[in-house]
Amino acid sequence: MGTQAPTDENSSIPSNMEEQSEKQSQIDEKLERQKQIDAWLPITSSRNANWWHSAFHNVNSMVGVGVLSLPYAMSNLGWGPGVVALVLSWVITLFTLWQMVEMHEMVPGKRFDRYHELGQHAFGEKLGLWIVVPQQLVCEVGVDIVYMVAGGKTLQKVHSIVRKGQNPIKLTYFIMIYASAQFVLAHLPNFGSIAGVSLTAAVMCLSYSTIAWTASVHKGVQADVEYGYTAHNASGTVFNFLTALGNVAFAYAGHNVVLEIQATVPSSPGKPSKKPMWRGVLIAYTVVALCYFPVALVGFYTFGNKVQDNILISLEKPAWLVITANMFVVIHIIGGYQLFAMPVFDMIETVLVKKLHFRPTRTLRFISRNVYVALTMFVGISFPFFGGLLGFFGGFAFSPTTYFLPCIIWLAIRKPRKFSLSWFINWICITLGVLLMILSPIGGLRHIILEAKDYHFYN
Repeated sequence: MGTQAPTDENSSIPSNMEEQSEKQSQIDEKLERQKQIDAWLPITSSRNANWWHSAFHNVNSMVGVGVLSLPYAMSNLGWGPGVVALVLSWVITLFTLWQMVEMHEMVPGKRFDRYHELGQHAFGEKLGLWIVVPQQLVCEVGVDIVYMVAGGKTLQKVHSIVRKGQNPIKLTYFIMIYASAQFVLAHLPNFGSIAGVSLTAAVMCLSYSTIAWTASVHKGVQADVEYGYTAHNASGTVFNFLTALGNVAFAYAGHNVVLEIQATVPSSPGKPSKKPMWRGVLIAYTVVALCYFPVALVGFYTFGNKVQDNILISLEKPAWLVITANMFVVIHIIGGYQLFAMPVFDMIETVLVKKLHFRPTRTLRFISRNVYVALTMFVGISFPFFGGLLGFFGGFAFSPTTYFLPCIIWLAIRKPRKFSLSWFINWICITLGVLLMILSPIGGLRHIILEAKDYHFYN
């Protein structure tokens, strides 16, 4: 009676265990690589921010150079529509920003660290990516291009005042001077590392906004001030009105980076990130009101429909104060550029490392970020139409991501009861946002075309 030979079933057990062990090892290795990549990427590498980081990051992202165009927007809107547009935009964007802060951790144990991740959760992996990413890129790259132009024009204005109009230098060179600072700052790795830059920028925007409206008060209402529309025909008035709506939309641009900012705030079940984040947002929006409303109303009241598309151009004296305000603008938009560029850097580096399988090195970061800064500089030099760019990007890009996309995502995920208060508020925001997106780029595009008629590239 011999010993029974092992069956095939018994002999396959060690083999199955080895396969499972090998698969688990591969999974662990993949997860470890993912952790290393996340620790290297700009958005997820630092989570030690506080409510005050939220406050000055949001001030820096919201109060941009667009505040200086608000008196000009008021001149094309008129007193009634202008005040309504300013107040309504402030209320709607505060509401949609609250929605995004709430949705950051709406799924237990998961954080939506990027705008497109929230979109993917609402609309599906592929559709969500295609809905959010193109709009977010247009917004953030658009802001950086506008900041290139604004930085160059502001430096040119300072030079003109100091030299009293003598020996003028082409705008191209001033844009390149502004860009030189971005080539240096672009290599700060993440949001945590630009905290000091962002704080300085937030202080600067509050400072130059205060200078703008207090200097207007000191200058006094001009003797020949008029508040009517300046266009010579009805079509011109309508187009200017639409451009002004885009300018107002551009002034409320912070939603494109809000989830990325909240991603830097630590979170736990007992202390979710939304509490310090929302505290910072409320402080930021208080600063927004202190900057926007006095500049818009006092600037328009002082200069009427003769105000320039940048109110600091209308303020000619005292020269030292105008120069100081303009330099504050330059410092602010240097920091603002970096805030909007950081999510773009994150997208670029994610694609390079995760999709194209480049090694996450300093060299890769150095090359990719320099290329991005160079491209925005090139586009800014090629199309330096400040007023038109504000109106076009404000309507086409910022309206969706700021005014109504958060509401659509909220309806898709939270599913409030039909005809409830929440349902009505969201649909009102969506309707107004869609109208703004359709109408305001028309005026901005016309403004660019009119300016481009007499423009010669690189001349």
